[in-house]
Amino acid sequence: MVTKWDRIIFSVIALVVVGGFVFWKDVKGVLNKSEGVALEKVEKKGKKDKEGDKESSEAATADYPAVNIAGKWEMPQELVEISGIAWLDKDRFACVQDELGTIFIYSLASKSVVKEIPFGNAGDYEGIAVTGSTAYVVRADGKLFEVSGFESGKPAVKQYATHLTVKQDVEGLCYDAMGKRLLLSIKGAEPHTKAYKGIYGFDLSTKTMDKEPVYKIDLAQAALSGGGKKSRFEPSDLDIHPTSGELYITDASGGKLAVMKTNGEIRQVYGLDKREFTQPEGISFNADGELFISNEGGKGRGNILKVVLP
Repeated sequence: MVTKWDRIIFSVIALVVVGGFVFWKDVKGVLNKSEGVALEKVEKKGKKDKEGDKESSEAATADYPAVNIAGKWEMPQELVEISGIAWLDKDRFACVQDELGTIFIYSLASKSVVKEIPFGNAGDYEGIAVTGSTAYVVRADGKLFEVSGFESGKPAVKQYATHLTVKQDVEGLCYDAMGKRLLLSIKGAEPHTKAYKGIYGFDLSTKTMDKEPVYKIDLAQAALSGGGKKSRFEPSDLDIHPTSGELYITDASGGKLAVMKTNGEIRQVYGLDKREFTQPEGISFNADGELFISNEGGKGRGNILKVVLP
């Protein structure tokens, strides 16, 4: 039997529930509105910063001689995020992209991926180097992957740790035949200084890395300043010229290609037009000294460009 007091209690509960629902709806509306305003501000700021970076990058690039493009290969879907390349033979490149633990063999002749070689889990893989039948891949957190017999069908994989971490954002990797080592370049900041960016050597006989850089890219060098303008330099990859022994280093932030002598001095800087070099991520020479640079696709398709220096 429902009493008078039961009806009163039920009415009070109903009022509380309805009132709470209305209150939450109003609060949620205010929160959503505030969040929308905040997101809009962030988006506008991000767009403004991006436009500012693009303008400063284009201004800095204009201070350097521009390179010429002699060939272009647009990447298939699996290599939209192409991040590193290493010349293999004739017209083939070993490539990695920054999402999958897979080596992709790309043929310039057929304009397609002719082989895929899985070696690890998903991750931010940035650079690749090849010596003989062994490929090495570096991850952004400084981990190195050795893929022996990578084209054999049954590759053996080993992993090596270095003192570099994701804070250094390791992106560049190449094989140094003279030093019998790998060279790793960082895009991020050095642990204890902002004066230079280090290039580190990984000894292939001991499978160890010295904490002292092999080369130090002095960021105050006039060659990197863009005619006196303040300019960032964030190495995204590097390779050694097969005859001169000089290091060629791509810059992801400012659209530059720097040529560094063996003493660490920047000899020349070239401009990379952002309309063509949307995001230079990989660099490699073939045996004849011809230069190739890969670009991550972003909103479009990734590519490999054959570059001729003026």
